[in-house]
Amino acid sequence: MLYPVLPLFVTRELRGPASVVGVIEGVAEATQNIVQGASGWAADRLRRDKPVALVGYALAALAKPFIGLSTVWPQVLVGRFVDRAGTGIRSAPRDALIAGSIEEARRGSAFGLEGFGDNLGAVVGPLLAAALLYLLNVDLRVIFLVAAIPGLVAFALVTRVREPKRFERTSGGRLTIREIPASYWRYLIAVGAFAIGNVSRAFMILRATDVGLAPERTLLAYAGYNLVAALVSYPAGDLADRLGPKRVLVGALAVFAIAFVGFAVASNGLAVAVLFALYGVHQGTFRAVGKTLAVELVPASLRASGVGLYGATVGLGALVASGLGGQLWDRLGPGATFGYGAACAIVGTIALAVMVPSRREASS
Repeated sequence: MLYPVLPLFVTRELRGPASVVGVIEGVAEATQNIVQGASGWAADRLRRDKPVALVGYALAALAKPFIGLSTVWPQVLVGRFVDRAGTGIRSAPRDALIAGSIEEARRGSAFGLEGFGDNLGAVVGPLLAAALLYLLNVDLRVIFLVAAIPGLVAFALVTRVREPKRFERTSGGRLTIREIPASYWRYLIAVGAFAIGNVSRAFMILRATDVGLAPERTLLAYAGYNLVAALVSYPAGDLADRLGPKRVLVGALAVFAIAFVGFAVASNGLAVAVLFALYGVHQGTFRAVGKTLAVELVPASLRASGVGLYGATVGLGALVASGLGGQLWDRLGPGATFGYGAACAIVGTIALAVMVPSRREASS
């Protein structure tokens, strides 16, 4: 709900400069990416996922009304920082709870279901915010208060989750980085090689307007991307359960490369709209299957750390990608930005195929 509303709130309601929006979102994204790795380690150290996840859900929910009550943009920065810190704190232990709550053979489907909900929220949330603003004429600040309600409901639901029993670590000592297998680190290298080319979706929106797609149709194409990602998530997870997550993930990175080559050479709005949908296939698959493989490559006692480090790698890589992508766009044009992303995806695909073991090899 808040993603499309926040820039309007900062620039119109608080009279802040447009550059401040970039600062706020940059700090927010960096915070979420860094925090989730630390929260995964904390959950594994405590051998408890649920309490750490609840702290994150509470912070994220309570930060939203604080943002809505802000009178100057630095208060929004603080609120957005707390919001994304809460999101980062909850992510890894939540995923560890999911992994521990279902048998291994259905783990991909479980993450696919989680991805379905998240991506569907990205479709319904902005539509609900638009309905409140333009159909019901609700004050902009009220949106932030309304957005806290789903967060509080989520917190209440997690309190009812029965936490699976933690496996004891084989070392019996303190949690150390040495307990993480080499195959997992190779996986992070492959994911990192891809992530540094995974530029922001904002560049795809710019590309749509660059080839002449009308703003309202661009928004529809973006909503379609989120819808495709939601619809693909569960089938992709189920396919990973059947074929193994590595094979499906290799396919997802290949789809990304194809989509970005398309964005680099696209010359009309229809092509860009189709490429948005193709990118949605990648996103829905990557979100579900990437975490599935991260969980499979670490011991049960390190699930939260494994998925947290994975998420931090993807997020921090995306920050690097967006910075480089912007420079390439300004200096060489959009073709260079998307060509760079496609090249990184190809490198990541090859690294994943060569360096990372399959499910059977990982188990042995």
